[in-house]
Amino acid sequence: MLLAFDTATPAVTVALHDGERVVASHTVVDARRHGELLAPGITAVLDEAWVPRQDVTAVAVGVGPGPYTGLRVGLVTARTLSLALDVPVYGVCTLDVLAAQAVDEGAVDGPFLVATDARRKEVYWASYDEKGRRLDGPHVSKPADVATDGPVVGAGAVLYPECFPRAVGPEHPDAGALARVVTDERAELVDPEPMYLRRPDVAAPSRPKPVS
Repeated sequence: MLLAFDTATPAVTVALHDGERVVASHTVVDARRHGELLAPGITAVLDEAWVPRQDVTAVAVGVGPGPYTGLRVGLVTARTLSLALDVPVYGVCTLDVLAAQAVDEGAVDGPFLVATDARRKEVYWASYDEKGRRLDGPHVSKPADVATDGPVVGAGAVLYPECFPRAVGPEHPDAGALARVVTDERAELVDPEPMYLRRPDVAAPSRPKPVS
């Protein structure tokens, strides 16, 4: 039983995969309530599938890129469950999950970009081939710097249509797709470490200059 969830975007999405298929899923889009929504979402999918928490054999989590607060909620929860249940935890780039969704839904038939909201009028993005294999990225950029007439998956295309006029595929990641990416080994599995792509807003003060 693989428990998968992602909180790197405004979507708080959870799914349970039994090794053959997704047996339960739950998604709420709310950019301000990741901490409130994730635990109830996990409970909801376990209850729907009639699976006790101790039967979970692995955890998968989206590692971003994403804003610090939301991303931290998912990663801390994944590590906590891994320790409590003594099960492995697999990290996956959230942009790779969106790419896999787009391919599975038939939304793309050639190379494409995935772009999500990075706030500050920027996007997180990566490029993919027609099979959803990452070619470049992830990066964080101004939309105008990566503008394209080609297909773009994710919320970035919706937010900046002047730069990405061809929005296709899903806007937010789905944990069911995350689970399938892990079980089918369709993307690189990484440690459950946050992918921020930016330096922290707050830096340690520099050493004061000596008084002459």
